[in-house]
Amino acid sequence: MAGLTKTMIVSSLADATGLNKKESAQYLEALAALAIKETKRSGQFTIPGLGKLVKQQRKARMGRNPQTGEAIKIAAKTVVKFRVAKAAKDAIAPPKK
Repeated sequence: MAGLTKTMIVSSLADATGLNKKESAQYLEALAALAIKETKRSGQFTIPGLGKLVKQQRKARMGRNPQTGEAIKIAAKTVVKFRVAKAAKDAIAPPKK
């Protein structure tokens, strides 16, 4: 099951907004750049109706090497998660009644 390519997304945006493909591609790139910049700066970026990018700190923890079974220390790190908006989640996979 293949997803949409960037070209397909740009074409679809151009058709929906009346912009040409070049302007749609610039819009898509500007949105991505803004999302990255804002998530880096404030820790989150919301796309209304779709979801939110959230930057989180993961604590250091003990893990296990799956090959040897040896306990290893996993360092703390920063991760980025995407939380899907309730409206999008309900539209894609409606809750069972």
